[in-house]
Amino acid sequence: MPEAVKILVAGGFGAGKSTLVAAVSEIVPFHTEEILTRSGIGVDDLAGVERKGTTTVAMDFGRVTIHNRLALFLFGTPGQDRFWFMWDELAAGALCAVVLADTRRLASSFPAVDYFERRGLPFVVAVNCFEGARTYPTETVRAALSLGPQVPVLLCDARVRESAKEILIHAVEHVLAIETRRSALT
Repeated sequence: MPEAVKILVAGGFGAGKSTLVAAVSEIVPFHTEEILTRSGIGVDDLAGVERKGTTTVAMDFGRVTIHNRLALFLFGTPGQDRFWFMWDELAAGALCAVVLADTRRLASSFPAVDYFERRGLPFVVAVNCFEGARTYPTETVRAALSLGPQVPVLLCDARVRESAKEILIHAVEHVLAIETRRSALT
């Protein structure tokens, strides 16, 4: 039986969190998607994602086995600030996080970055390369998000299983590198 590790997939509204979980999950993913309604007008910022018709209201869940000794349990967070109260519950026991960023709405990544920095939870930033969106070098995204050199910034396509899997592998390797450095200091 592989060891189970919990990873959060966080980011702004419409960044592709549910898409990433669905693309990589080896089980039918669990989604708490609801249709956007008129009650969200003036509350939900749809700039840049005008065609989005649903939103995650609690979480997404999926599982992927990296190899016979490691299974990743993926918990996708809701992106809208009115659902952020769920993040503390979802973050409990997590090894690390993936902050999915959308360069069309990069400012929506700041709350997730701030959340993980304040809690000391290791994270990587995965820039979701949306079709038709301008692609920026990772160092430009790093500077825009005020990230230090210790935070990996990677490009991905959340729709593609192998791309999503590579991001998750990088996240686990990032945690292992942090732990190796800590062990070397003691």
